[in-house]
Amino acid sequence: MPGPDEDLDSVCNVDVEVRLTDGSRWSATVFTVAEVERLMKNWSRNGEALGGGYFWCSDGLIVPEPGINSMTWVIRGLLDAGEFDDVFHRLEDE
Repeated sequence: MPGPDEDLDSVCNVDVEVRLTDGSRWSATVFTVAEVERLMKNWSRNGEALGGGYFWCSDGLIVPEPGINSMTWVIRGLLDAGEFDDVFHRLEDE
C-alpha cells in the first residue's frame, strides 16, 4: 500500500487489496513495465533471479503507466471484463 507521503501519481510497485461488495477480499502486486525493467537490471548486478534473467511474482499485474489512478482503471477494467479473478488472488476470510 502506498506510504502516507508517497506521490500517488508516481507509484510503480504496490501491493493491492480489493474488497468487493460481496465481502470477498483479493490481492495482487501491481508493477509498471519500467519498474520490472529497473528490478531486473538491479538483479543483473546483484545476481538475484539468475542475474536478472527472469521476473516472477505470484499474482503479479504489470501495467504500462505509474500512478494509482492508472492502476485503478486497469482493476476496474478487469472487473468489468470478468477477468478479475484470473489475476487477483482471493484472500481467506478472517
